[in-house]
Amino acid sequence: MSLQNTNPTKTKAWEQLSAHFNTAKDLELKDLFAKDTTRSKRFTIALDNLKLDFSKNKISQETLDLLVGLAKETGLENAIEQYFGGEIINATEGRAVLHTALRNNSGAAVISEEIDVMPEVNQAKESIKAFTEKVISGNWKGYTGKEITDIVNIGIGGSDLGPNMVVDALQYYKNHLTTHFVSNIDGDHVSEVIKKLNPETTLFVIVSKTFTTQETIGNALTIKEWFLQKASKEDVAKHFVAVSTNLEAVADFGIASENVFPMWNWVGGRFSLWSAVGISIALSVGYENYAALLNGAYEMDTHFKTADFDKNIPVVLALLSIWYNNFYEAESEAVLPYTQYLNTLPAYLQQAFMESNGKSVDRDGNDVDYQTGTIIWGAAGTNMQHAFMQLVHQGTKLIPCDFIGFETSLYGKEDHHKKLMANFYGQQDALCFGKTKEEVLASGVTADAIELPFKVFTGNRPSNCITADKLSPNSLGKIIAMYEHKIFVQGIIWNIFSFDQFGVELGKEMAKKLLK
Repeated sequence: MSLQNTNPTKTKAWEQLSAHFNTAKDLELKDLFAKDTTRSKRFTIALDNLKLDFSKNKISQETLDLLVGLAKETGLENAIEQYFGGEIINATEGRAVLHTALRNNSGAAVISEEIDVMPEVNQAKESIKAFTEKVISGNWKGYTGKEITDIVNIGIGGSDLGPNMVVDALQYYKNHLTTHFVSNIDGDHVSEVIKKLNPETTLFVIVSKTFTTQETIGNALTIKEWFLQKASKEDVAKHFVAVSTNLEAVADFGIASENVFPMWNWVGGRFSLWSAVGISIALSVGYENYAALLNGAYEMDTHFKTADFDKNIPVVLALLSIWYNNFYEAESEAVLPYTQYLNTLPAYLQQAFMESNGKSVDRDGNDVDYQTGTIIWGAAGTNMQHAFMQLVHQGTKLIPCDFIGFETSLYGKEDHHKKLMANFYGQQDALCFGKTKEEVLASGVTADAIELPFKVFTGNRPSNCITADKLSPNSLGKIIAMYEHKIFVQGIIWNIFSFDQFGVELGKEMAKKLLK
């Protein structure tokens, strides 16, 4: 079974949306709220401890209904069944897309190419659990008999960005181990990391499916050379483990076969933190917290599979993105987490979205004549309020924003948290409602004051409000999975393949030629 291939711009729903846009583009958010005191409640979806309020978007109920019609007409319902059902929807690479199986806690089989993948997945989880508990407990010893104190993840792309982001986000839950990440082929990067380390107490995790990735293997060899200045070749097995499928190359490196963790071709790199690629997460926060992360994602998977499209968090987020990208011609979206813990979330989502949906050829192999993909960027609040928010509030570009906030402070600093959340909600209100000339005058500015026009805010700028009770492994799992499914929905409606990344390869090929 293959995905339905439909040019979205040729659908009846697109025609209706285009006609609707001619009037909807003049909608004023402050008027919509004034006319409907229940708007916020009507345009809010909750999933346990996670909530999406999308009321501050330039839409009416009619807009939402028409967008849902587009999702249905482009075959989203059937596509979701194939996505979770192990069908070969990554057709250009001949692969299923089953990162959701890695967090499947239902006990149900997941069949792909007539094979249930769950026994292998569950076995890998048991191996990760046993290994990480051995290291954390101190039962795993280095070559001089000392316990491990530091973990270094060596990988790039999805083998770095995902684990790095999650470890950073879950610092509050971390144990006594210190986790480092080496990714860039820049020798200064790896040199800065290893100069802080003791080879007797450091464990290195090499993450590379093929064990040939230039950056990863280059850094691994540099680290191995540094390690062997103090240790012997026989000691490598006590300090290096791998996540890879190339067992021969791993063995040649000196890594023991029992310390190699699996990867599967049905898991794309940018969706792989749920697999053994996330072993550095489990080492950092413990397997129990890692399991809670997976469970949060599983809960979002269940919601995505079962909720009606107009009450489905990832679907609604994707439809809003298409509304702005394809009708308002807004080319970028800002992701603005109001917690320093999620400072690297925008960088992680840049890869997830832009590597997935940065495509100009549809699923039939034809050039597309409509916009696909969105530019993702952002930073943590409130820092970004003192950086780029001027352009978002008063610039000439329409930039839809996702604000992500948590109702509870992890350390209980209530005074700080009240100020943080006042800014969180205040920014959304300012974007939505703005400040009129009359309001500026009422604040004491005179009609002939030179600054009067510069203090007026047009407002009517869209945003989503995503909140959870607190930042936990569970809520983080939900948020990551939410964005993964948003990517999937966008790709289905745009009629593109979201799970290949051939655009990454050409630069690598050129680099190899130049290196020679």
